[in-house]
Amino acid sequence: MMNFGGPDLIVILLIVLVLFGAKKLPDLARGMGQAMKEFQKAKDEFSDELHSPRSLPPDKPPAS
Repeated sequence: MMNFGGPDLIVILLIVLVLFGAKKLPDLARGMGQAMKEFQKAKDEFSDELHSPRSLPPDKPPAS
């Protein structure tokens, strides 16, 4: 992952402020928070699917 320091984050925040304006920042932050929440939920569900035991169908008797 990328390592962002304090100066890097300040520059990124200033760029976002210039691009979107102060009035749209709360909406942008809210949307990002919801997107991160949905991503985390999907990641957790996928992880649960990978680690949960699967129920296999019963064995069929051989056809005669």
